Amino acid sequence: MRSVRGMRIASIVAAGGLVLTAAACGEAPDDDNNAGSGGKKFSACMVTDVGGIDDKSFNTSAWKGLEEAKAANSNIETKFVASKAEADYEPNLTQYVNQKCDFILAVGGLMANATSKIAKANPNQVFGIVDANPGDANVYPMQFDTAQAAFQAGYLAAGMSKSGKVGTYGGLPIPPVTIFMDGFVDGVTYYNTTKKKNVQALGWNKETQKGSFTNDFAKQDEGKKVSDALVAQGADIIMPVAGGAGLGTTAAAKASGGKYSTIWVDVDGCESTPDCSAIITTVVKNIPEAVKEAVLKAAGGEKLQANPGFVGTLANTGVSIAPYHDFDSKVPAELKAEVDKIKADIAAGTITVTSKAQPTK
Repeated sequence: MRSVRGMRIASIVAAGGLVLTAAACGEAPDDDNNAGSGGKKFSACMVTDVGGIDDKSFNTSAWKGLEEAKAANSNIETKFVASKAEADYEPNLTQYVNQKCDFILAVGGLMANATSKIAKANPNQVFGIVDANPGDANVYPMQFDTAQAAFQAGYLAAGMSKSGKVGTYGGLPIPPVTIFMDGFVDGVTYYNTTKKKNVQALGWNKETQKGSFTNDFAKQDEGKKVSDALVAQGADIIMPVAGGAGLGTTAAAKASGGKYSTIWVDVDGCESTPDCSAIITTVVKNIPEAVKEAVLKAAGGEKLQANPGFVGTLANTGVSIAPYHDFDSKVPAELKAEVDKIKADIAAGTITVTSKAQPTK
């Protein structure tokens, strides 16, 4: 399994590197994948958030979805541009409008305002957005109720903690981030209630919506700094919700020799990071499948309905927790069964998970 995982990591990095090189050189996209088919090309163009294409998180996931759509339909061509700062959002989106891209994908909640502005100015252009719903008829929103899967992760962390303290922190206090943190601390609370324990959740207060943040989605040293503070307070399991900045935490946890462990988010950390040995599980947001389905529908001539859009849940597998990988033998069978039952209870509505950041269904 480890060699396969390594190959996956290498292929992700290699693919990202090739695309970045092509973009940097300004080369035209390769049209050979449709040679001789005679079909009209459908261009799917993606604008990343500031974390970049290789953030091992939501940008990487969205790009994977585009690439999977291209693999399923050879008439689809894909390309992306990386935003270096929030000021790049509007120019990058406008650039793709001017290039007459058939489908323009914006990635991340921070892009909501810019996407809405450009969409209003170009009502005939089809847009998609991950982690936001600006409410425009020509913007197809793909949102995820990650509080549900994070609830499972919080319960799991509480059950695995030896110190009786776990922690979480975010990149920025925005809904796609705080929704994870809400679910996580509620999962810890649920564990305490059912087990009559008192595990503390550090780094986030759901009631006040205040907590620990890096104020960045890329700088790994900022992620390490925040998690070091949580470890100093006694946390032995930490869930960063900070994109690439969270890699500072997973790397430090790996180097700690088991002093503390982590829970990753968005895309399975054992498939996307080199730090699997320090990752218990991942709160997965199935962005690739949602993006792939949207692009294939649009390429097939189907109109994407902004209302209702897509909301991923445990019931429709839009969110989930990943396998335990290196921790599989360390998680007690009883705890695994309890985490599985929580999934079934949430999907059935027996357990209700709430967050101010939840997308409307």
